[in-house]
Amino acid sequence: MNKIYNESEEMYLETILILKSEKQNVHAIDISNKMGFSRASVSRAMQNLKNKGYIDILSNDSIILLKKGEEYADKIYSRHKTLTEFLIKLGVKNEVAEEDACKIEHVVSDETIEAIKKYNSTH
Repeated sequence: MNKIYNESEEMYLETILILKSEKQNVHAIDISNKMGFSRASVSRAMQNLKNKGYIDILSNDSIILLKKGEEYADKIYSRHKTLTEFLIKLGVKNEVAEEDACKIEHVVSDETIEAIKKYNSTH
């Protein structure tokens, strides 16, 4: 799978995925509130993600992940959960583990993630 190479875009996709699990329709204002970004910034980012084929914006302004967007968001979110679990097992407080995992998930290699998954499953 091609990497987006843009942490911001990865965070937007992950946020859409998380919001989708919490509510039926995801709108730009929901993303803005969740991420703490201005509505204008979110609108620009959504247009960019739409142009790249990761999302679509429906006539009711709902934002949906297209297949490649959902696959990529799933991958990023899985990395986040794996890293969070690993850091907690190391003794890092839950809140700190969540924050650190969010930073690390965008730069760590697939090889390292696979090794951490293996470690998590045996410890």
